[in-house]
Amino acid sequence: MLRIGCHLSSSKGYLAMGKEAVKIKANTFQFFTRNPRGGSAKPLNVADMEAYTAFAREQGIAHILAHAPYTLNACAKDEGLRTFAKNTMADDLYRLSYLPESMYNFHPGSHVKQGPDAGIDYIAEMLNELLKPEQKTVVLLETMSGKGSEVGRTFEELRSILDKVELKDKMGVCLDTCHVYDGGYDIVDHLEEVLKEFDAVIGLDRLKAIHLNDSKNPFSSHKDRHEKIGEGSIGLPAMVRIINHPSLRELPFFLETPNELLGYAAEIALLKEHYKEV
Repeated sequence: MLRIGCHLSSSKGYLAMGKEAVKIKANTFQFFTRNPRGGSAKPLNVADMEAYTAFAREQGIAHILAHAPYTLNACAKDEGLRTFAKNTMADDLYRLSYLPESMYNFHPGSHVKQGPDAGIDYIAEMLNELLKPEQKTVVLLETMSGKGSEVGRTFEELRSILDKVELKDKMGVCLDTCHVYDGGYDIVDHLEEVLKEFDAVIGLDRLKAIHLNDSKNPFSSHKDRHEKIGEGSIGLPAMVRIINHPSLRELPFFLETPNELLGYAAEIALLKEHYKEV
């Protein structure tokens, strides 16, 4: 079974997102934990979370992905921004403790001329302060496209973070197809080689989710502009190979394409049509 969903608005609550997912025939979904361009979060609504959890079990929704706000920069040069990132993630992880089978994805951040090594140290330091042995939520580092001073532009940089985190079983990676293609990993013509490199550097066992996005930009452009499935430089044939690859097909896929709900429904139907059950 193809485990696929899209990014949904969390403004109406978890149960509403679950119902929207069912409406478009998704069996998972992603959402922002709070305002993606700010830092505020809605009051914790445990009753809504419990209602969603019961609904999700009935409908077969699982492996949902919470996305940290874009303002979270764990490796900022400014100490105040790093403190904001730590406090935000701590609150997010507390909230997610009420949601079974949830994962938490975040952009590693930008080192802002400090150099990637300093950025990696800051990120690992924050994670070591926050991660708890008893937590169930797995935290995912997202692959980045390499624009500006982003950390996570290479598999090696992500591996360096993971190596410095003490509770390694609480960590994983989310691979964004647009980001890695824009970042110089040719998943169109050399998917097998890219996955072998990922396995050698990070380990495929650490790959927990995939952001399935086409790209508005050419290969290795080091930009980050998502496109609808089949309408960008990656193309539908490559997407079909990705969702059917033996090492990837059982993972949850999350669409972050420039779409409204009906557009996501069409993409989900298209990809399900091309998914080969084994």
